[in-house]
Amino acid sequence: MAEMTKFWYLENFNLFEGLKSESLEELNRISSMQNIPKNQPIYFPNEPSNSIYFLKKGRVKLSRMSSDGKEMIIGLVNKGEVFGEMAYLDESERKDFATSLDECLVCAINKEDFKRFVERNPELNLRLTKLMGLKLRKYSERIEELVFKDAEQRVISFLLRLAKENGKEIGDEIFVKPFLKHQDIAELTACSRQTVNSVLTDLREKGIINFDRKKLIIHNKAELEKKVR
Repeated sequence: MAEMTKFWYLENFNLFEGLKSESLEELNRISSMQNIPKNQPIYFPNEPSNSIYFLKKGRVKLSRMSSDGKEMIIGLVNKGEVFGEMAYLDESERKDFATSLDECLVCAINKEDFKRFVERNPELNLRLTKLMGLKLRKYSERIEELVFKDAEQRVISFLLRLAKENGKEIGDEIFVKPFLKHQDIAELTACSRQTVNSVLTDLREKGIINFDRKKLIIHNKAELEKKVR
């Protein structure tokens, strides 16, 4: 049953969509599925980059430690996305932390096995190139926000991006479940926790959003967008 479940997940992962059944069976053999509890490390800096990870359930945060010992979140990984992919590009050691934000289901594949698999399935090369290019573009957009936008705009831009990537439209509203801790948003937007709390509270008082620990509801997306133009 576990192997059937793993096969189903691999078959339904966007990157592997359309692969022949024999290719999927090979992928099934060389991969392992792991259930990871909430708030658990997946890998650390300076560890050998031996595996590539595919996230099937939950969210993972990627972070680095500054010279003064402060954690800086550099990105969030959502279900259906790849992380640790620098191993594929011959990174020898990890440069960041990967930590589960929720209970996660992760598929891990040894990088050498995966390289051989891609050689036998060359259509994956283009998909991987697009995927990595998209991730680089997202990082570039975040850097632009840090340079050119004030704290309020950075928080609002983050909410809009979160809604786009994880939201579900119901009528005129957008629901995002689960929501993030204010401290996580602060680290992702280079703001203080107090600033994040102030911005979110102000937006809620104006009826633009509502939120609690479990969800974010955007009542008026157009008003949010006006604030970051």
